[in-house]
Amino acid sequence: MVRVWRVSHASSVFTARVRQRYLARRLAGLSGRHYSAKTAPHVPGMEYQDAICTLNTLQTNVSALDQVRRERGHPQQQLLATKGFLERAGLSVEELNQLNIIHVTGTKGKGSTCAFTERILRSYGFRTGFYSSPHLVQVRERIRINGQPIGKELFTKYFWQIYGRLDETKGTHGGTMPAYFRFLTILAFHVFLQEKVDLALIEVGIGGAYDCTNIIRPWVCGISSLGIDHTQILGDTIEKIAWQKGGILKPGVPAFTTKQPENAMTVLKDRAKEIGCPLWVCPDLDDYTADSGPVHLGLAGLHQQSNASLALQLSNVWLQRSVPDKSFPSFSMEKTVAPQAMAFNLSPIMVKGLASTEWPGRNQTLKHGAVTYFLDGAHTMRSMQACVDWFTETALQHERNASGPVARVLLFNATGERDSAAMLKLLVPCQFDFAVFCPNITEAIASCNADQQNFNVSVENMVTRCLDNERSWHLHHSRGGNSGPQLLIQDSLPLGPEKKADTLVFPSILSALQWITQGRDSVLANPGKAVFMVKPSIMAKAALLCDAAEIHVLITGSLHLVGGALKHLDPASSK
Repeated sequence: MVRVWRVSHASSVFTARVRQRYLARRLAGLSGRHYSAKTAPHVPGMEYQDAICTLNTLQTNVSALDQVRRERGHPQQQLLATKGFLERAGLSVEELNQLNIIHVTGTKGKGSTCAFTERILRSYGFRTGFYSSPHLVQVRERIRINGQPIGKELFTKYFWQIYGRLDETKGTHGGTMPAYFRFLTILAFHVFLQEKVDLALIEVGIGGAYDCTNIIRPWVCGISSLGIDHTQILGDTIEKIAWQKGGILKPGVPAFTTKQPENAMTVLKDRAKEIGCPLWVCPDLDDYTADSGPVHLGLAGLHQQSNASLALQLSNVWLQRSVPDKSFPSFSMEKTVAPQAMAFNLSPIMVKGLASTEWPGRNQTLKHGAVTYFLDGAHTMRSMQACVDWFTETALQHERNASGPVARVLLFNATGERDSAAMLKLLVPCQFDFAVFCPNITEAIASCNADQQNFNVSVENMVTRCLDNERSWHLHHSRGGNSGPQLLIQDSLPLGPEKKADTLVFPSILSALQWITQGRDSVLANPGKAVFMVKPSIMAKAALLCDAAEIHVLITGSLHLVGGALKHLDPASSK
């Protein structure tokens, strides 16, 4: 743990040095006051990691944290503050209307919906912008052009343009700088304007009504599946959460929602009537037709079907407005009482877009020799149940093709206010041989990159949460009873009585992955990666992992955990 503290301390010192370099260049005349979005220069000599370290100061600086505390009690201030920072950055709300925006909120599936929509419209030849959160490995994943994260050079150039304007004006605004997510939202708008995208897909951060993305007037809005999450901010009932999500609806702007729980749908209907927004409910994916044959989705899991239907409706409305001379299925804006939207015949381009959609970290499978990873960032009860359903089916398919016994391992972590114990209870029936817990720390050495640093939670709190999760796992097993340890899944035969998984807690994601794979993943066995030394008693438990023909690892509970794992499992994602 001391080594982890040293990483954070070293990063803080480095960030201070970066800021000194930035100020020195300003004082030397290399950075003046530039309020036009077209003229602000890149500060020479400032690299990508310099930008990320400076960005990370917006997680912890006193003024940013004061903003968050003040605005929790007065959420309306969030939108006013965002507009103020936007103007200080040299942008205007009116300029954002040039981006032809599709705005999407929801508890689960909003990112996948955006990914489907982006891929469809890009398949039609449009230049797309896509703003999402959180990132998995690198911050620049949040801002995409034509489906790809913007390059490090572009990110660095635009970062210093926006940061410079805000830093130069803070003296006349009480020393305030925007918090982390608000800054990235403004940066995304700036990037999309500069890169002249044909449209921008904007995924809401949290909620909708008071989310800092909600200063725009979009072409069309979407609401994906609603559930219980972020209760301290949005409220502790589905009705309160639906009210917040419905806040992105705009007068006269068409909107679509997936099918929702009855109480949530009632709230959305009331919000639509109050605002004057025409709202439709998306049909089932099976209701659409396609001349090119069956519709296949690039994203795994049955729950993706509702996201795909929402994406089709959003894409269709956008295309009608953008390309009026084309014969896209029409819709009427007369009704606002949430009737079902019309299913239509899909063009070959739409079918291709759905099939070629990629969205890492969600129902993703990676096979590295004898080790297969199943990654899903599920972190609510509904999404965890969907994850369990997907893993159960997909892992069984892999086990049927295995040459011998298969060991199942759970790697889990959860953050914030989420009910870890309840999510773990859903995972117990998956019959894991080992349940492994670790904090969202990629590796306990100073080489870990700044993109994945979180200074808002102490290491002590993260480790305590892991130990609590381990106790919850044991508690679930003690209640359910078992017939003793049965540590290997024999071929593809159905499992018998529930087995008691052995548990371990590791200080970092890399150390957990190294122990789980026991040198059988060549990517993790790279000589460039430090090897975490463990006690002989812990190593003795790994004998069964070494004897198994294959190891199947489910990584879930947090998108940050999944991102930290991908940093090691997919080296290209860090380049």
